[in-house]
Amino acid sequence: MNNDYELYKLKAELCKTFADPKRLMIINQLRHGEKTVGNLTQVLQVPQAVVSRHLAVLRSRGIVTTRRDGVNVYYSLANPRIVDACDIVHEILLEQVARNRDIAEKLLL
Repeated sequence: MNNDYELYKLKAELCKTFADPKRLMIINQLRHGEKTVGNLTQVLQVPQAVVSRHLAVLRSRGIVTTRRDGVNVYYSLANPRIVDACDIVHEILLEQVARNRDIAEKLLL
């Protein structure tokens, strides 16, 4: 049981990594290939310090990796299945929204 609990703790920690909208936006951008902090700052329209802070969290949790080319550091997803996981959560969310909309419409009739 102790090993199971430790595994669940690790899963919970990984899930916490995805519990921020800006980190999810960064992951979504990285699905299209590697990007620099500057690229992400421009696309997401948030300050560079914010992007860097979130990338540091993603990097420390093994979600993104880096590649240095001269003065530029390029970030990419460590595992492409991360995108699949995010897509599944997105689909579930859309299903929940549709179901709640149907319930609300029935209540208003």
